[in-house]
Amino acid sequence: MRGAGGTEGGIGRFFIGLIMMMAGGYLLLHNIQVSFGFGLGYRMFDFYGMGITSGMVMFPFMFGVGLIFYNSGSVLGWLLTLATLVMLIFGVIAQTSFHLRNMTAFELLTILVLLVGGLGLFLSSLRNCRSII
Repeated sequence: MRGAGGTEGGIGRFFIGLIMMMAGGYLLLHNIQVSFGFGLGYRMFDFYGMGITSGMVMFPFMFGVGLIFYNSGSVLGWLLTLATLVMLIFGVIAQTSFHLRNMTAFELLTILVLLVGGLGLFLSSLRNCRSII
């Protein structure tokens, strides 16, 4: 009897591995804290000890939006608006940080065994032959 994907691996191994991977991935992602901030690389945009803040970026944005509402064909207005939007998005993405929540070693090992063990079962169900590796 053929297994998952027409290979010799088992359908049971496929679904058990898939469920284990999903559970481990969910638990891992559930325990990661994401925090956001704003920063545009203070080393690059540092003027006399004062970095660029999101409020400083909003002034050219408001000016650009005002120019667009005054004259929708204003190249300067569109340029200012798009450039400041890119700066805001880049600033938030650059300052995104990920932290793993505090957990016991048992919880972390359980998550990793579910994730990596499930991946191993899932991949073993897709192989063509029963080799050692």
